[in-house]
Amino acid sequence: MAKFLTDREDNYAQWYNDLVIKADLAENSAVRGCMVIKPYGYAIWENIQAGLDRMFKATGHVNAYFPLFIPKSFFSREAAHVEGFAKECAVVTHYRLKNDENGKGVVVDPSAKLEEELIIRPTSETIIWNSYKNWIQSYRDLPILINQWANVVRWEMRTRLFLRTSEFLWQEGHTAHATSQEAVEETERMINVYADFAEKYMALPVIRGYKTENERFAGAIDTYTIEALMQDGKALQAGTSHFLGQNFAKAFDVQFTDKTGKLDYVWATSWGVSTRMVGALIMAHSDNKGLVLPPRLAPTQIVIVPIFKTEEQLQLISAKARTIMASLQQAGISVKFDDRDNLKPGFKFADYELKGVPVRIAIGPRDIENNTVEIARRDTLEKETVSTEGLPERIKDLLEEIQANMFKKALKFRADNTFRIDTWNEFLEIIEKQGGFILAHWDGTAETEEKIKEETKATIRCIPFDSPEEEGRCIYSGKPSKKRVLFARSY
Repeated sequence: MAKFLTDREDNYAQWYNDLVIKADLAENSAVRGCMVIKPYGYAIWENIQAGLDRMFKATGHVNAYFPLFIPKSFFSREAAHVEGFAKECAVVTHYRLKNDENGKGVVVDPSAKLEEELIIRPTSETIIWNSYKNWIQSYRDLPILINQWANVVRWEMRTRLFLRTSEFLWQEGHTAHATSQEAVEETERMINVYADFAEKYMALPVIRGYKTENERFAGAIDTYTIEALMQDGKALQAGTSHFLGQNFAKAFDVQFTDKTGKLDYVWATSWGVSTRMVGALIMAHSDNKGLVLPPRLAPTQIVIVPIFKTEEQLQLISAKARTIMASLQQAGISVKFDDRDNLKPGFKFADYELKGVPVRIAIGPRDIENNTVEIARRDTLEKETVSTEGLPERIKDLLEEIQANMFKKALKFRADNTFRIDTWNEFLEIIEKQGGFILAHWDGTAETEEKIKEETKATIRCIPFDSPEEEGRCIYSGKPSKKRVLFARSY
C-alpha cells in the first residue's frame, strides 16, 4: 500500500497529503476548506487530548464550555483583537430559510434577519470575558483557571489537512488573576506544559521562546511559543501561550476588590493547541512507507498478524495470539489481533506500516512449535525472533525504547539543521537551499523583520528563552544587536 505514496524527497507537500488520505486520517469535506477527521485520525487526536487534559488538570485547571456564537459588538471592544481576526470571521446574519417561490430549493428568509450579527468563534476571549464579568467581584474569586475543548472557525483561503483548515478542533485556556506576576507565571507554566507534552508524548523537540511584536496574538502583551522543525526544513508553531495583561478586563469592565479594598482590573492569559498537532506528528516522524507514530500516542501500539496456510493452523495460532494479546492488555498495552482470512500477511504488514503501528508481532506454525514470535519495529524496521516468555515486559521496554529513539532522531535532525550565521549571504544560501532553523542577529525593528519576510518568506519564529546576550550586527541592516533570534520558513 505504501508504494502509492509520493516519495517525500520528490514532493514533500504531495507526500504529506497522500499520507493523510491513504492512512485514513482525514479527507476533504463537501464544505470548501473543511475536513472530515476519520476514526483513525480522530483516535490520535483523542490520545493527544487525553494526555493534555491530564496535564491541565494536574496544574489546577478545570474544563467548561462557552457558546459557539459571539455577538459582533463584543469584538469591537478590543481594537487589536478585532483587527487581528476581522479577515477570518464567518458571520451569521439570518436564522431561517424558506422555500423558494419558484420551487427551486430554499433561500434565506429576509424577515429572519438577526438584530445583531453573530460571529462563529475564531477564538473565545471576548465571550468568556463577558461571562467572567459576572463571576468576579473580589480577590477571593481569583484565580479562575478554565480550559475549553471546542471547534473554531477561521476562514482560510489556502488550506491543508490538519495544518490549516477553516474549521479545526482545539483547546483554549482562559485564566483570570489578581496580579500581573501570577498571570505571567501562568503564561510560562502553560508553554512549559505544551513543551513537555510535545517532547514526552509526541517525541518532538521544541524551542521555547517569545514572539516578536509583529507575530504576537491579537490583543496580547506577550506571546510565548513552542517551535518545532519538520523534515522539509520548515518550522511549525506547535503551541502558544499569551499574557493578555488587563486588555480584555478593561474591554469588558472586569474589576475586582483586592486585599486592601482597592478596585483593580483583572489580569488575564489564554493558551491553545489544535489538531495541527496531528500534522506535526506526521511531518516530524513519518517516512516513505507511511506514518511513524510514537507509542504514547499511537491508537494501536501492537498488532499481531498470524501467518498461516490452513484453517487448522489459523485456529492454533489464534489461540496462542489471544493468550499473548490478553497478557499485553493486562500490562496496559493497546493491542490488536488481525485474524482476517481474506487478506494476505504481506498486505497487512504494509497496511500497518502505513498506519504507523509501533510494533508488529507475527506468529506462524514454526513459532507455535518453538514458543517464539517475530517482532518488527516501525521506527527502524528491524526484526527479531524472541521467546514468548516474559513477552509483556519485553514489549513494554521496547515501546519505551522506540519512544526515546524517535525523540533522539528528531533531536539530531534539528541539530543537523540549525545554523548560526552572521551574514545576509549565508542566510540567503541556507534558506533557499535547505531551510532549517537559523540563529542570527536582528536589530529589533519591525521594519527589518518585515523586509526579511518579504524577500525570503522567512519569519522570526521566536526569540528563544535561552538565547544568551551577545554583541553582534543585524544580518540585514548591519545595526547593533544584543541577541540572536530564530528564523525559518514556516507552515
